[in-house]
Amino acid sequence: MAGRKETALDLAKFVDKGVQVKLTGGRQVTGTLKGYDQLLNLVLDEAIECEREQDDPLKLSGKTRQLGLIVCRGTAVMLVSPTDGTDEIANPFLADGA
Repeated sequence: MAGRKETALDLAKFVDKGVQVKLTGGRQVTGTLKGYDQLLNLVLDEAIECEREQDDPLKLSGKTRQLGLIVCRGTAVMLVSPTDGTDEIANPFLADGA
């Protein structure tokens, strides 16, 4: 085990492509991945934060906030997903009347 540690996530294929990043604390950011390191620190360009509802922090509001060039600290990153090729679907577990 004297070699370099590899991350479980191969982010090389997402460099210069759009990604959506969910962070601890409920923040969600979308931007272009410009760089990363083995600790999962991410550099995003043209980053946009999707704001949450004040009364229900689990729901996204329609508002966004331009952030520009940011660094997401690896300890706060929970999820990284590509923005291209993904679509939002209705929750199949919700009852029709809910």
